[in-house]
Amino acid sequence: MTLDIAWVRAQFPAFDEPSLQGQAFFENAGGSYTCRSVIDRLHRFYTERKVQPYAPYDASRLGGAEMDEARRRLAKMLGVETHEVSFGPSTTQNTYVLAQAVRKWIKPGQSIVVTNQDHEANSGPWRRLAEEGISVLEWQIDPDTGELNPDDLATLLEQDVALVCFPHCSNVVGAINDVAGICKLAKAAGARTVVDGVSYAPHGFPDVGALGCDVYLFSAYKTYGPHQGIMVIHEDWGMELPNQGHHFNGDTLYYRFTPAGPDHAQVAASAGMADYFEAMSVHHGGGKGADAARTSHDLMRDYEVAVLQPLLDYVSAKNAVRLIGPADAARRAPTVAMALETDAEEAAAKLAPHGIMAGGGDFYAQRPLSAVGVDLSKGVLRVSFVHYTTKDEVDALMGALDQIL
Repeated sequence: MTLDIAWVRAQFPAFDEPSLQGQAFFENAGGSYTCRSVIDRLHRFYTERKVQPYAPYDASRLGGAEMDEARRRLAKMLGVETHEVSFGPSTTQNTYVLAQAVRKWIKPGQSIVVTNQDHEANSGPWRRLAEEGISVLEWQIDPDTGELNPDDLATLLEQDVALVCFPHCSNVVGAINDVAGICKLAKAAGARTVVDGVSYAPHGFPDVGALGCDVYLFSAYKTYGPHQGIMVIHEDWGMELPNQGHHFNGDTLYYRFTPAGPDHAQVAASAGMADYFEAMSVHHGGGKGADAARTSHDLMRDYEVAVLQPLLDYVSAKNAVRLIGPADAARRAPTVAMALETDAEEAAAKLAPHGIMAGGGDFYAQRPLSAVGVDLSKGVLRVSFVHYTTKDEVDALMGALDQIL
């Protein structure tokens, strides 16, 4: 099957917005456009059901039912149980709350492994536990490639490691890590695993159940939805960790890591992401539910790989540009960071008049950029796209880069 790009773009109101015409969006790693089904659900909730949910009257009952629907349908697409899906204000906050639970759970003398490939939101909360006397070990990337070597993790696991925290892929390196293999290695050593999926999930929902991790985190606003963080936490570990929510909610897994009440409207609107992926699957001859997630994932990834490879070839051939991460599109997400001889933010500003929306800086990824030798005062120019980006837009990007470099 080949992705019907015209159908895809018709599902996003942004492409009909007059103020955005003539501009190609290449800052999707910071947040994607929102699909119509999410916008419609959010509007309906705010206009018809903006009351406290789960009461017996219709507006409340229907609002609660939509929240339950979002959790149930997303769980099926992610290959986990409904009660294993938690919502929070952001992935950063979900990670912080989880780290506070781990702070009380971890035993004296045990260590936590983090990487220097991460966005700071996944790494920082774990690193700060060192202030509590917890040993934090760093799994370091290769300074030439930016990639993680599982053999280095195996060496770290010779110590008493309780938890391994790592990204599915980095927001600047882009290389896709072997999550299932890493989780298997950690589990064999008796360690739990927390995976930051923020930079991977926009390119297709993974089968989290098959990956073997204990926690998987991603951001709905980067997967065509509302501004929510979504955390999958498997029941066996989630019920073992100390409750971080209200004491009377401690018996419900998805309340245990939600200290404050959820954003009812945005939780309900998250069902629109399931609507979108199911519609994509059905349009291309696939099924619904879990099958829709796998079908849409493969459609999106295959399309992105095909569109990405010419850009990687172009960047790799530029003497004045250093590509961060692999040059093989099949091994990475279409999040392409480039170290330039000039200031990256200035380069991004020069792209804007050419109709290219991109960004420059460190993208909260100072650790990996420093590790591969990038001058943080210059940063990197990052162009990131998803499955609704066209080949013509990538061609326009390369043309614009020719003008400014």
